[in-house]
Amino acid sequence: MNTPQDSSLGREVAYPSQYDPGLLFPIPRAAARAQVGIDGGLPFAGDDRWHAYELGWLDGRGKPCVATATLHVPCDSPNLIESKSLKLYLNSLNATRFDSADAAWARIAADLSACAGATVRVEPGLPPVAGAGGESIDALEVDIDCYGPPDAGFLVADADTPVTETLVSELLKSNCPVTGQPDWASIGIRYHGPRIDRAGLLRYLVSYRDHAEFHEQCVERIFLDLSRHCRCHWLEVEARYTRRGGLDINPRRTTLGQPANAAFRDARQ
Repeated sequence: MNTPQDSSLGREVAYPSQYDPGLLFPIPRAAARAQVGIDGGLPFAGDDRWHAYELGWLDGRGKPCVATATLHVPCDSPNLIESKSLKLYLNSLNATRFDSADAAWARIAADLSACAGATVRVEPGLPPVAGAGGESIDALEVDIDCYGPPDAGFLVADADTPVTETLVSELLKSNCPVTGQPDWASIGIRYHGPRIDRAGLLRYLVSYRDHAEFHEQCVERIFLDLSRHCRCHWLEVEARYTRRGGLDINPRRTTLGQPANAAFRDARQ
């Protein structure tokens, strides 16, 4: 079965010594989406953008090559790619010979696409480190005593005051649903519509603190809660999680038809 408990998460796994695409572990998205009321067509667009910092292989003469890469997994793929399996897979390339860098990129793209069930785009290199360009809500003086489960009841908006703005926070934290390890992230919320109450938004984001769910699923839950409770005319939610095992993940969900902001890395990444 392809459940998180069947993956390599939380288990001692031998470091791979040879190329093995079978290490990649797909997790179907459908079950988690059903829990937040998605049945059928997706109410958003976007992707899961991975930054790979520790990537290498051998050239045709056996000389090591090192690289970084940005991996784009479309959100309409039937599967997400489990993070530890991706790390192990990339490590399995370390002793593999490729005649050219293009051949290595093509192999990685083909293997990840097979796991996700849709075309995964692989770009050599990483986007720049930059700021989100929004207004931080982290300095608000608010009392908080809810750390889970996520409580969308905190979300309210003033329909009489439509705005276009970007709000950011570095206080998003959730936990791995298998290992319980903390997942830390910065989050940017770009929207047009009724003005979101900032204190309520901060309380809502902090209510993920003890919540156990994968990164991608958290971002989709946040997007849907904001859409439903604040009635945004358009919305983009992107979380930039800190690095673990040479990888970080940046799920982004946006209103259908709404162009995305340029990709960047957070200072904590």
